[in-house]
Amino acid sequence: MTHKFKTNINCGGCIRSVSGFLNEVEGISWNVDTDVPEKILTVETQNVSSEKIIEVVAEAGFDIEKIG
Repeated sequence: MTHKFKTNINCGGCIRSVSGFLNEVEGISWNVDTDVPEKILTVETQNVSSEKIIEVVAEAGFDIEKIG
């Protein structure tokens, strides 16, 4: 399952900051497209809810909003 989110993760430093939080979540692979204005976070997972991903990214100090 693919989850997409609009975020304010907008640079390499931001990606490094959020990496520690997202890498702690088992069963996901993720990527942030910082080249688009919406800074799209794409998460691939079989068993992690979008709510959990939102919680983790918010805990890291970033804004996040589910798309679609």
